[in-house]
Amino acid sequence: MTNRFASGNAALTLKVAGIILILSFLLDFLILMLPFQPTDRSWQINLATALVDRGIVPLVGIGMLFVGYWMDGFADGDRPQPVNVRFPVLILSSILGLIFLLIFPLHLNNVRQASAQTVNQIAQDAQQAENQLQGQLSQLQAQINNEQGQAQLEQLRNQARNQFNELLKDEQSYQQALNNPQIPAAQKELLKKFKANPQELDTFIAQQTDPQALATQRLTQIRQRREEAQKQARDNAWRSGLRIGISSLLLSIGYMIIGWTGLRSMGALQGSKRKVAAR
Repeated sequence: MTNRFASGNAALTLKVAGIILILSFLLDFLILMLPFQPTDRSWQINLATALVDRGIVPLVGIGMLFVGYWMDGFADGDRPQPVNVRFPVLILSSILGLIFLLIFPLHLNNVRQASAQTVNQIAQDAQQAENQLQGQLSQLQAQINNEQGQAQLEQLRNQARNQFNELLKDEQSYQQALNNPQIPAAQKELLKKFKANPQELDTFIAQQTDPQALATQRLTQIRQRREEAQKQARDNAWRSGLRIGISSLLLSIGYMIIGWTGLRSMGALQGSKRKVAAR
C-alpha cells in the first residue's frame, strides 16, 4: 500500500511538472510573438533563435508527463484516472515538429540575407569614409601647395625635429622616457632608432607630415577594418545558422518521432488510414 501511494505521488508530480513545462513554453511562445512583425527579418531571426533555445523545455515536459502516466499504470490499475491529456500533447508534439522543421530552412535563408545586408552596409560605410578621406586630402593639398602653406609645414617639421633633438640630447630625459610605463613600446623603439641614427628622425618627420603618406596609411586602416568587420559578420551568420539550424532539425525529428509514434500507438493514425481504405 505504501509503495502504491509513493508511486502515485511520484507519477502525479511528474505529470504536473511536465504540464507546467509545456504550458510555460507555450506562454513564452506567445510573448515572443509580440509585437507581431512577420515581415521583419530581424524579428524572424530573433524569434527562431529564442524558440530553438527554449525548444528542449516542452520535450522534457512531454517525457516527464508520459513517465508519470507509465508509473500510474503500476500504482493502481483499478483507480479512476483523471483527464487524459496524452492525445492533445501528442498532437502538440507533432505540430512543434512541423514548426521546427520549417524554422530550419527559413532561419538559414534569413541569416544569409541578413549577413549579405550587413556586409553591404559595412562596404558602404567604408566607401563613405574613403570618400571623406579623399576630400580632406584634396583640401589639405590645396592648402600646402602655396608658399604660405609650405612655410607653415616646414615650421611644423622644425618644431618636431627640435623637440626630439632636445629629448635625445638630454640623457636623463631620454632614459626617463624609456623607463616610463605610460609610453608605448613602439614609441620607445622609435626613440632608440633616432638615438642610433639621427637621419631616421628626418625620415620619420617627413613621413608623418606628408599628407599623401598619411592618407595612404589611413586608407589602409579603413580597408583592414572593413575586411575584419565583414569577416566577423559572415562568421557570426555562419555560426548562428549552423547552431540554430541543426538544433531546430534535431528538435523537429524528436518531436515528430514522439508525436507520430504516440498517435500510432493510440490508434489515431490507424483509424484515419482505415477510413481512407474504406472509401
